[in-house]
This record gives sequence, C-alpha cells and structure tokens, in this order.
Amino acid sequence: ETELFTVECIGEIKEKVSYMVVSEAGASVYSASKLAAAEMPDLDLTLRSAVSIARRLQDPLAELVKIEPKAIGVGQYQHDMPQKQLSEALDGVVEDCVNSVGADLNTASPALLSRVAGVSAAVSKNIVAYR
Repeated sequence: ETELFTVECIGEIKEKVSYMVVSEAGASVYSASKLAAAEMPDLDLTLRSAVSIARRLQDPLAELVKIEPKAIGVGQYQHDMPQKQLSEALDGVVEDCVNSVGADLNTASPALLSRVAGVSAAVSKNIVAYR
C-alpha cells in the first residue's frame, strides 16, 4: 500500500523523482535500544526507527551492525538451536563482513569499529574520542 501510494504521488510531480525500498527488519529493536537513545536523544522511537532505515540506504553495513543479528530474522529455525551458539555464529559472520568490506577509522561509529577484528568496544570508543 505504501509503495503504491508513493508511486501515485511521484506521478503527480513534474520533476524526475525516484524512490528506494529499504528493509525495516530490526529497526524497531534498534530504535528502542540504549545505543539509539544515546545517538538520538531528542527523537522518539518512531523517528529513531525512520532515521535508522534512511541510514541503511546510505551505508547498510554501518547501520546494520548496530542491531543484534537475531533481531533481523535470520531464518524460521533460529529459535530451534542453542541461542549462545547462534549468537556466536552470527557475531562471527558480522565480523567477517565488516573485515571483508573494511571500515574508515575517520568516519566509522564505535559500533562498526568494534566489529573489526582485534578492536574491542573500549578501543573503538577511544578511536572515536581521539578524532
């Protein structure tokens, strides 16, 4: 319904306008987190969620690392295996992705830097504070 409404509205505009569809999986979990509250203290949950979804379009990896992978919904059987084992496996995959893509020390958030191999949460916060 939302996409249809968007297409109709864009059709009424003379200028060339485009739109993108972005997954909202896990956005509500992030918007209610302490990290989101610290990043956007003046916004309510719905606006934090909207900002997170918009950021995903700009830099998906940098935004998705802020969400626990289980919250994104990794499969219908994710609850059938030991949760500790699932968390360890998913964290490993996220770390592999970040290390494969890389992170810019000058612009990356502490959440992204802490997923770089060998960089702890404390070190990532120190890097951000130093710059």
